Amino acid sequence: MVDVKAREKQLRERLAELEGRLHRIEDHLEQPPDQDWEDNAIESEMDQVLEGLGHAGNAEIQAIYAALARLKGGSYGVCGCGDDISEDRLDLLPHTPLCRTCAREVAQKR
Repeated sequence: MVDVKAREKQLRERLAELEGRLHRIEDHLEQPPDQDWEDNAIESEMDQVLEGLGHAGNAEIQAIYAALARLKGGSYGVCGCGDDISEDRLDLLPHTPLCRTCAREVAQKR
């Protein structure tokens, strides 16, 4: 049985961590470029990495909001196939909407 309060706390803590990280990334990306050509090239590469991390962070934030909605709606911990999502899986990926079997099938289709 899923401990709803503990999962909600876990999800909200991760959400706060991600939002803080995204704000730091945004702050860095808003800084004016360096005037030195070589430094500017390095910063440009770093900016691309940070943008990638920002996109991944935004995707995880959306998944967390979806998980919080499932918690509120009473469907948290249940896969779309109807099977329960194991506690071990939820410990690792508290925002996952899929059981191991369905996640494996989705990954194989990619």
